Amino acid sequence: MLCISMKVGDYFTVGDDTVVQFDDLVGERARIMVTAPREVPILRGELLERSSKRPGCVLEKSKRYVRQLPWDHAKKQALLEMREALSQMGDSPETQYLQKRLDYIFPQQQ
Repeated sequence: MLCISMKVGDYFTVGDDTVVQFDDLVGERARIMVTAPREVPILRGELLERSSKRPGCVLEKSKRYVRQLPWDHAKKQALLEMREALSQMGDSPETQYLQKRLDYIFPQQQ
């Protein structure tokens, strides 16, 4: 099996008439575009598996290990203290930037 790493905009060809292009990546979802002759059937795996077996060459989806930090009272308190310190630092562009980054990582609950 061929495994290809691609960047947005990259493409590869299959034979003379089929082009597969990597269009976008949002989170864990990749969007690809396939250009092929109409007589070439293209089916999503989930549709194919409704009527036949999974092809033997298809790998099982690997479970990626995502390390998550436990959220506890001490971390919540540290976050509140950071927000308080930033609010006392004035309204400089640097302070605003830090506040935006902190809000991006830890959105404030409304």
